[in-house]
Amino acid sequence: MSGGDPTIVATDATGTVLSLRGVRRAFGEKVVLDGIDLDVAAHEVVALVGASGSGKSTLLRTVNLLEPIDDGVIRLRGDDVSDPRVDADAVRARIGVVFQHYNLFPHLSVLDNVALASRLVHRMPRRDAERRALELLASIGLAEHARAFPDRLSGGQQQRAAIVRAIATEPELLLLDEITSALDPELVGEVLALVRSLAEGGTTIVMATHEMAFAREVADRVVFLDGGRIIEAAPPAEFFGAPREARTREFLARYLTS
Repeated sequence: MSGGDPTIVATDATGTVLSLRGVRRAFGEKVVLDGIDLDVAAHEVVALVGASGSGKSTLLRTVNLLEPIDDGVIRLRGDDVSDPRVDADAVRARIGVVFQHYNLFPHLSVLDNVALASRLVHRMPRRDAERRALELLASIGLAEHARAFPDRLSGGQQQRAAIVRAIATEPELLLLDEITSALDPELVGEVLALVRSLAEGGTTIVMATHEMAFAREVADRVVFLDGGRIIEAAPPAEFFGAPREARTREFLARYLTS
């Protein structure tokens, strides 16, 4: 941002929701993100793939301002959200995030979990927030569990509730960080089905995933990270069918046959 006012206002008219330029993040001597350039268009689904430690989760955490960057710029709808003067909570109010572990508040009912951000962050009246939450829970088959506490739900149900909590405020961008990695295999499908429906509905999504088949089916673009750098980015058919980079081919050969 220029000038002295770091107020968050949506200003980008090009259709680009998220833009990263030269983003760098290091922990001591270890460089985790090494000059990341990435644009994400409105309604686009971008899948981040790569081995453990490649920088996928750190990238998502920098976008949501959970990790500071050492260099570069992150823009959300044209706003420089990496400006140190910016109100981080105001930025996070525009972004939905779901992590590997559901992070539902155990002392709140499922309904209260889903309605919480609408009430506290966006100041929606309780009745309206709960109505919206119930509609979302009904849409994923969890209406009958609305008054239950999270520990009464299966892992897949908890993760689905966490996803609808993230979209309850209609965020501009949804970040998904390996959301199936903590689930038993038989529960993965129900969570991915929900993400697929959000993608089909036009939600802008950046997701770190190890589910290659899902990335192939749902993503508009697959981005391969290795050593904190983007090695290759392409539509799924090209990425999986005819990758250009040798490092990408090595990764796919090892990952798809493991």
